[in-house]
This record gives sequence, structure tokens and C-alpha cells, in this order.
Amino acid sequence: MFKTFARTILLTSVLAAPAYASEEAIEAMSDYMAFQEYESGIMVPAQIDKMVFEASTFIDTRDAEQYETATIPGAVNIEWRQVLERIDEIPQEGKVILFCNTGSLSAQATFALRVAGRENVVVLQSGFIGWQRDAAYKPE
Repeated sequence: MFKTFARTILLTSVLAAPAYASEEAIEAMSDYMAFQEYESGIMVPAQIDKMVFEASTFIDTRDAEQYETATIPGAVNIEWRQVLERIDEIPQEGKVILFCNTGSLSAQATFALRVAGRENVVVLQSGFIGWQRDAAYKPE
């Protein structure tokens, strides 16, 4: 009888754990979204002048092959799915700009980092393609 009861408790707690974690995650995201301004966490390429460029850390969230082909000079490569696993490599001070080709994958990575408390992280709207086309400053 005790073994059956213990198994039931164990099984119930294991099955309930993902639901509990999901509720916590939903609450954290909801809290974040409730207090953010419309454009918080976003930067457009035209805002990247020489001063912003030199004061920022750029993180290329694309895969290693794309990063090796072309990137913003000085960018660090951390694929978008790895940002939380490698959060210790992301500076907590100064502006950190995440980008991919268009901004869609890096937006997901930015959102995850901002929910995790990294308010200094922004996504480069329109991504690497937009930076090539519209950046106010591009080092030579």
C-alpha cells in the first residue's frame, strides 16, 4: 500500500512539474510585457552611429557558417538558441545588440534574455541585412 502511494505521489509530482514551470514562465513573460514601453528592446540600423557602434557589444545569433561568411566587425557568435545557456558570456553592462539576418531569430533571443533580466540587450530590427543597407556607421 505504501509503495503504491509513494509511486502515485512521485508520478503526480513529476507530471505536475512541467505545468508548474510553464506557469512560472508565463508569469515572468507577462510581468515583463506589462511594464515595457512599445519600442523597448529594439534598435534600428540608422541609430548605429560611430559612438553607438564603439560603445556596444554585437552578438551575431546566426549559425557559425553564416557568421564566418560575413558579420558586423567585432561581433561575437552565440547562436540564438544558446543565449540562455551562454548568458555568462553576455555583458551585463553597456548596450548589447543581437542580430541575425532579418531580426526574427535574434528577436526571440533578445526576448528570452530580457525576461531573464538583461535590460541592456536589444535586437537589431531588420538584422544584418538592414545594418548593411541602413547603418549610420560602418567601420572600414
